[in-house]
Amino acid sequence: MPRYFLTVEYDGTPYVGWQRQDNGKSVQGVIEKAILDATGETVTLGGAGRTDSGVHGLGQVSHCDLSKPWRPYVLRNALNAHLQLAEERVSILEAAEVAETYDSRFSATKRHYLYRIINRPAPLAVEANRAWWVKKHLDHEAMHEAAQRLVGHHDFTTFRSAHCQAKNPERTMEFLDVKRHGEVIEIRASAQSFLHNQIRSFAGTLKLAGEGKWTPDDVTAALEARDRTRCGPVAPPWGLYFLKVDYRDGLDLRTPDLR
Repeated sequence: MPRYFLTVEYDGTPYVGWQRQDNGKSVQGVIEKAILDATGETVTLGGAGRTDSGVHGLGQVSHCDLSKPWRPYVLRNALNAHLQLAEERVSILEAAEVAETYDSRFSATKRHYLYRIINRPAPLAVEANRAWWVKKHLDHEAMHEAAQRLVGHHDFTTFRSAHCQAKNPERTMEFLDVKRHGEVIEIRASAQSFLHNQIRSFAGTLKLAGEGKWTPDDVTAALEARDRTRCGPVAPPWGLYFLKVDYRDGLDLRTPDLR
């Protein structure tokens, strides 16, 4: 059976998250419905990562197996037509046929996330549900300095949800960067895998550093405590974006024919 990777963009606001659930509409569920409508096939999508309710996707990757081959651009366009007809806030950016040995989750070598803070006195209008509004001025350089204490291989028990299902709290944070662009502060993180609520926990803790309430040493102490109660407040989901996924062997997920 041909296997297809789908690169997905979505506004997480109206959904209960990526994963299909009984308590509301999910991103996975509406794509599976679009596949059924377009192909007549019932599939279960695999996904590179789960995102919570309100979290956005700019480059989530999922995969499915279909019984007959499709030209990638035809599949992409057909799915988008059904998603638009259903007025979903989900778009298939790319479709690519891949070898059946590729899995959107287990073949991933690195995942990239972005957390956006808009730091200004006035509340958000256009950017509502697209970023975390922080009224008090934040020192982004202090946030970046504190963030470097979280880079490397650590036990991140302090910075994961109490409901995290991962068996091992150890992860290797390859990159954690904080930059300001005008009133927008961007926190970018890259690792092979993340724990539940890890980036939002980072963002809430780094905000304390930006306010001058925490020093880099305070962040190190919280990390080494391996105690969830030592974490700063968890930042809201609407500032978080799943940016992209890297795959082994330099897998190219671009649609070959852009018609």
